[in-house]
Amino acid sequence: MRRTLFLILALAGLVWGPAVALAQTGIVLMHGKWGTSLPRSPVGMLATELRSAGFRVVAPDMPWSRSRLYDRALAGAMREIDAAVTDLRRQRARKIVVGGHSLGANMALAYGARRSGLAGILMMAPGHRPEGGRARRLSASGRAEARRAVAAGKNRRRVTVTDLNQGRERSLTISARAVLDYFSPNGPAVMPLNAPRLKRGTPLLWIIGERDRLMAAGRGYVFAKVPPHPKNAYIVVRGGHRATPRTGRNEIIAWLRRL
Repeated sequence: MRRTLFLILALAGLVWGPAVALAQTGIVLMHGKWGTSLPRSPVGMLATELRSAGFRVVAPDMPWSRSRLYDRALAGAMREIDAAVTDLRRQRARKIVVGGHSLGANMALAYGARRSGLAGILMMAPGHRPEGGRARRLSASGRAEARRAVAAGKNRRRVTVTDLNQGRERSLTISARAVLDYFSPNGPAVMPLNAPRLKRGTPLLWIIGERDRLMAAGRGYVFAKVPPHPKNAYIVVRGGHRATPRTGRNEIIAWLRRL
């Protein structure tokens, strides 16, 4: 009788053990620039896939969404990610992964450079390069005005700046502090600067489409600059920028399961 009970418990462990382990992994999943986490969006659909695979997922509306357009500077964005992490811990997630698509991936890396204790950083089709030539030129006048406002102690003064998103330009009027945080070519949203500051012991997945504009930059642009970790991975999938959360979902799930 005791042996039968032992076998039942052992089999239950084989069945339920992996499911429990996945449920203990919480994922903050962030949309891209001017984007959304609604169910039919790239991030929304991936969130559904990850939940179906057994993970706990929160997909918040972030300051760079289509409805908010940089209504908070970087420090505020980091606090919003903190709140999402707290939400997952309340759901009894023990391991936390912070990830995103495009600018969401950029901000996941920024968060990993500022917070310790994460189980991983997920960067899908990373985007937003304020240090790039065209982006730098487009934002120059806005940055100059924002610097003058911040120097005068007027962080909240509204400043007009031109944003660039996968070749599309958009004029935005946002706070001076947000302009400097998101658009400075040597500021806190520059991925090559955040990469070496990623907290040691934090694995990173960089997954990108073969037709993504950023493919030409290669591994050396960001990935090669992060601290070494045996679970770091650089994966190229089919498709372009917007498709990566969909075409890369199997590779993303496999990497999350290995954490």
